[in-house]
Amino acid sequence: MDNLWSYFKNLFRQAEESSPSQPLVHELIERNEEEQKDYTFWKETLVLRRLLDWLSDQYAIYRVDRDRIDEAIDFLDTPSSKGFVVHFHETRYSQRDVTHFFDYLKEKVLSLNYRTQISDLRTYNRATWVETVQRHYLKPGLTIRQPGADGKFTQKFGNVMIELELRDDAVYNLRFRATIYKDSQFKEAAEFKELMQQLVA
Repeated sequence: MDNLWSYFKNLFRQAEESSPSQPLVHELIERNEEEQKDYTFWKETLVLRRLLDWLSDQYAIYRVDRDRIDEAIDFLDTPSSKGFVVHFHETRYSQRDVTHFFDYLKEKVLSLNYRTQISDLRTYNRATWVETVQRHYLKPGLTIRQPGADGKFTQKFGNVMIELELRDDAVYNLRFRATIYKDSQFKEAAEFKELMQQLVA
């Protein structure tokens, strides 16, 4: 009983000490067998196709007229980082759908000869809600990072970060960001539009 009481005291102490830089919970993401089976089933549903078609349409609109994109999405376009944010709290997609989509984006990036650097989950105690961020951080695979004849490394699309944000256990945003190296040791990165084409194919 003393051990249980100590556990709860420690949990509340951690909650009080939680800050933007110090999460209350930090653990690796591990999908159990049931979740994996459900994910495999989900990939064959129309939900995924609708999400991919919508994402493809929004990116096409964005490239022509940025003011006409859906309110549920924003695109990031800086010299070093490109990506998008889907505001899922403004849509009717379920947490199940969004979580599977989050994992699907990771799967698509891995199919491009990337490797997982880390997949983790962090929970923070905010002023008026509890924030949980699931994160997939991916880097180009070792085989494509070998230096070429010019001694420069290939970076493909750069490093890829996919983040799923929940507030009080409800889906809020999904962020996808590719960040390239601006360094003389690396060759020019492939264009982000090529990555988008791979994601929605």
